[in-house]
Amino acid sequence: MTTAEAASAHAGGLPLQSARTRRFSLGVPRQFTVSPDGGRVLFVRTTGGTDPVSRLWLHEDGGERILADPPALRRGDADPGEVPEEELARRERARETSTGVVSYATDAEVRLAAFALQGELWVVRTDGGTPRRVATAGPVVDPRPSPDGTLIAYVSGGALRTVRSDGTDDRPVAVPEERTGHVTYGLSDHVSAESLGRPRGYWWSPDSDALLVARVDTSMVRRRYISDPANPERPPRAVAYPAAGTANAEVSLHLVRVSGERVAVRLPAAAGEDHPQGTWTDPAFEYVATAAWDRHGPLVSVQTRDQRSVHVLAVDPATGETRTLHRAHDAAWVALRPGTPLRLASGALVVPAQPGGDTQGLDIDGRATPPGLEVREVVGAVGDRVFFTASEEPTDIHVWSYAAGSTDDGPVRISGTPGVHTAAAGGPTLVLDSRTPDGQTVSVLRDGAPAGRIGVLAETPVITPRPLALSLGERELRSHLYLPSWHRPGDDRLPVLLSPYAGHGMQLVLQARGWWTAVAQWFAEQGFAVLVTDGRGTPGRGEAWEKSVRGDRLTAVLRDQMDALHAAVAQYPQLDLGRVAMRGWSFSGYLAAAAVLRHPDVFHAAVAGAAPTDRRLYDTHWEERFLGHPEVDPETYERNSLLTEAHRLTRPLMLVHGLADDNVTVAHMVRFSAALLAAGRPHTVLPLSGSTHVVTHEETAAHLLVLELDFLRKSLGR
Repeated sequence: MTTAEAASAHAGGLPLQSARTRRFSLGVPRQFTVSPDGGRVLFVRTTGGTDPVSRLWLHEDGGERILADPPALRRGDADPGEVPEEELARRERARETSTGVVSYATDAEVRLAAFALQGELWVVRTDGGTPRRVATAGPVVDPRPSPDGTLIAYVSGGALRTVRSDGTDDRPVAVPEERTGHVTYGLSDHVSAESLGRPRGYWWSPDSDALLVARVDTSMVRRRYISDPANPERPPRAVAYPAAGTANAEVSLHLVRVSGERVAVRLPAAAGEDHPQGTWTDPAFEYVATAAWDRHGPLVSVQTRDQRSVHVLAVDPATGETRTLHRAHDAAWVALRPGTPLRLASGALVVPAQPGGDTQGLDIDGRATPPGLEVREVVGAVGDRVFFTASEEPTDIHVWSYAAGSTDDGPVRISGTPGVHTAAAGGPTLVLDSRTPDGQTVSVLRDGAPAGRIGVLAETPVITPRPLALSLGERELRSHLYLPSWHRPGDDRLPVLLSPYAGHGMQLVLQARGWWTAVAQWFAEQGFAVLVTDGRGTPGRGEAWEKSVRGDRLTAVLRDQMDALHAAVAQYPQLDLGRVAMRGWSFSGYLAAAAVLRHPDVFHAAVAGAAPTDRRLYDTHWEERFLGHPEVDPETYERNSLLTEAHRLTRPLMLVHGLADDNVTVAHMVRFSAALLAAGRPHTVLPLSGSTHVVTHEETAAHLLVLELDFLRKSLGR
């Protein structure tokens, strides 16, 4: 660490920089779309590391230029309008932290792009011209051009409408039967967007003459009311939130012709007799997990309420009748692999390999990827060649390709440098997005050869992360240990700060630089040894590893954190086992609070941010996957709740929560704090006014890390 870095670290430079850059996300290119001929690449990016406004960009012939610049488009407009509430909800589910052009869609040839600004529809051609506003019947959400570019579909007021790209003939194609506000067409529901990973609610036919549309009815879903205590004159906001064990939104699919005809898709009611049995089974298909429309017709996958069965269905576009193409069953749950199911040009089907192996693979036209290759995501296909990301080592994620029906020995790895890689493909062009310990690069490859780069304009952290890569204990727990750059042998022993995520769906121990690596190093420079461990339940190490937390979300996870701690101390005696703390957010906030409740002999303080302390309050799909139905398995929910353990607290605990969080609502913190108070257990509460599940307010985010640091120092006697 340089002298300048040390000075910046001790002056709080990293927290301020992290807040100003939205965790170093500003200036990072994303949402790549490659044209079928490979000649054009569209993407979204701000103009620098502190610019919060995203622009739409085009990379072509080795160079890049702005296609749509929101500040320029809004110039001279005194009343730009407000972002529709449905769009704000979509951005919150996507964890969007910028403004401007935050999403877009194109026609099939990537000649026309459409996007929404402050509820208005804009279009721009990629082959010249300037962006132009298209008049619409109401505020616009999720605009998408038809494949031929003649029409643009959008959602307004819960109805799906189409307008010609020249701004004429705006008409509704799917309108709610009753204007109650409970029924929408073309939008996703909370659970589908938040937990299933399906943010969209409609899909164009390849011939541009029809759409596959989701109808969502939330009338049976319980409402939550998110208020703003700092501004009590404002009315609360109602959110249809299906908590564990309660009614889900009713989602159905419809085939809607642009001319007006409509046919309901006849989705199966329930899985068949081969549906696995368990403590609680519900074979009803309540979840529309994925949907698409390719040259072979609509392709849909549905999942049962208990998540033990997934069926992939081909839909007849004329009648709405369905035919089952693939069935998957598992006694725990069937994982929904991003990017699947996918149907290739030949009609070959790409689906997750049947559960049961040591690694989670792909089935590509009946042929499985080799054992030992842990598939993470399917990122696209060109013809019959599939591109996907996968790991041979959990901390290393590469891009691979495989051609269905080929005589090749197996998948071919495309990315080379150790790191976390992903890609977007079109024609002979591949955009390779690579994050390594040295930073991020985005390369454009054409026929496998370099064809340019897309600039990464993000700021470099003022602190250089210096993690020591470890494999700890008998389970070879992948861990990173961060030590102060100034600490020398013979110096006083260091208090230990565990800073994991450790929950389902996310890894922190990767061969890549991320915002969390800079934060971990910052805490280290303040005098901590920071240990980050991915234990059981995290992705990347096979099915049994990931599903080992079913029924108990804490015991094995905490055991892995403690085993990693003791193994690290055995290797690095400068770590002080007498001063150990844990900090975390969301699942890891829950884990941090549980650590001081259940193991005060090991953990001496904790900071728990946005902690889901009462698992009954979290959504159906996410929570029932692990704990079943609360009315059938109430004891399981009791064992995984922190409310019943509040009387055990004997260590310093800080609870932090955003008051506007509609994902893990502040009720989790309030109920837990009330239980602690009823048990006479002192604790610290830090409410964040106006903050959601992702803290984006610059002043709040900048000072939160400093307040955590102050609490931990006082709690550990430093």
